[in-house]
Amino acid sequence: MIQHRTRERLAAGKATVGCWLTTASPFVAELMAARGYDWLMVDMEHSPANWESTALMIAAVVRRGASAYVRVPAGSVENVKRALDAGAQGVLVPMVNTPEEAAAMVAAVRYPPEGQRSIGGWLRAARWETDGAGYLAAANREVMLIVQAEHVRHLEQAEAIASVPGVDLVYIGPNDFSASFGRRRGDPAMEEAYAAILAACGRAGVPAGFHAADAAEAALRLKQGFRFVAVGTDDGLIARAAAEDLQALAQFRGE
Repeated sequence: MIQHRTRERLAAGKATVGCWLTTASPFVAELMAARGYDWLMVDMEHSPANWESTALMIAAVVRRGASAYVRVPAGSVENVKRALDAGAQGVLVPMVNTPEEAAAMVAAVRYPPEGQRSIGGWLRAARWETDGAGYLAAANREVMLIVQAEHVRHLEQAEAIASVPGVDLVYIGPNDFSASFGRRRGDPAMEEAYAAILAACGRAGVPAGFHAADAAEAALRLKQGFRFVAVGTDDGLIARAAAEDLQALAQFRGE
């Protein structure tokens, strides 16, 4: 059975670094995974990714030794079930604002008796390099449930949400989180809210994550104690590299 290396690192108190996959391309996913990220997140909420491309991206990422996660389009039993059946090692559920919503997602992720996840399909077992029985025996222990903090209502119940049994990690999405406060990302006032989420996770005994815009911000968040930090997106990396190359060659184009 394949190792869930990111979960192992987090359990050991170590930090992890990943990136968002938004191009819906298995080829880009494999290219990114080969660079050495701890994990990669297929974003099904804000990208063209469908279930077929998601399954192919998961396979490409795992083949290269990184952990593969999926941000589902919304927190529903169907979305969670399909992402995990496609082989994801964990799911990120957006806009979780109450302990009750978190508990419902725990039930969707875990097989009975710990939850209510339905048993079916062959794809996930193939992706975990084991058979159905092996997967069933390990899934409740190995699959990660990540809930996303991206609204002021989450902040109001942050510790209660992080303390729900079965929640493995809380991940801050700063864009929507800031918008719910009526502020822009980067507003200094938001730092207090980020710190409050981090502290609540610490009291609950679960790691906290953050979606950083670039490497400089990622370094800041890691220093602050966030242990599951994304550095931008694959499309952002491509666009930035292209812009840098073109700028370097601008004089030769008469610009």
